[in-house]
Order: sequence, then structure tokens, then C-alpha cells
Amino acid sequence: MANGILVVDDAAFMRMMIRDVLTKNGYEVLGEAENGQKAIEKYKELKPDLVIMDITMPEVDGIQAVKEIKASDPNAKVVMCSAMGQQAMVIEAIQAGARDFIVKPFQADRVIEAVKKVLG
Repeated sequence: MANGILVVDDAAFMRMMIRDVLTKNGYEVLGEAENGQKAIEKYKELKPDLVIMDITMPEVDGIQAVKEIKASDPNAKVVMCSAMGQQAMVIEAIQAGARDFIVKPFQADRVIEAVKKVLG
């Protein structure tokens, strides 16, 4: 069975690109969210195998969302996405429980490498 993934990014274009990379590589995108608050709600509803989440988003940012998702499910697997120059935020995200990160603009093979690494 395909691994179910939740894609979270405030930019619809980025969600579409990530979804495209994942589906072409045999992964199933269970849902999408445009901010951290919706990501938390969707996580509880969909119970995905993995979340790919942007760090900087409106309402609730990716770091706060990781903390809340991990609080509700300590086994949650999250890969963060961040733009160049956000190293401090990436470190904070890893400390909050993210398993890996992808730097934007990303290469398709880097996305798949992170997904495979985290899902095993």
C-alpha cells in the first residue's frame, strides 16, 4: 500500500509541486493544508504516515504545528520545508521533532530521498 502523506504549505503552487513529485514516485497524498492550524486538524483526521510541512506560514507556523502534532502523536513523522537562510528555524524544527528537512527551491530527488529516509 502507498504511504499516505499530508502536504502543508501556504503556497498552492508549492503544494502542487510536492504533490506531483510524490504521486509520480508512488506515494499517495491524503490531503493538503495551507497553514499550521489546518495541518494539525488534518493530521488528526487523516492520520498520514508522513507530513511535509513548510516552516513559515500564516496563523500557526510549521514549528508550532510540529510541536502540536507530536504532542497528539509522539510517533508522527514530519519533514520540514524551508527557504534558504532559515537555518535557525530548521534547527528549531528538528528540536521540535521534525525528522528531516528539504531546502526550497527543492530538487524532486531530494524530496523523495527525505521521504524514503523518514518512512524507512
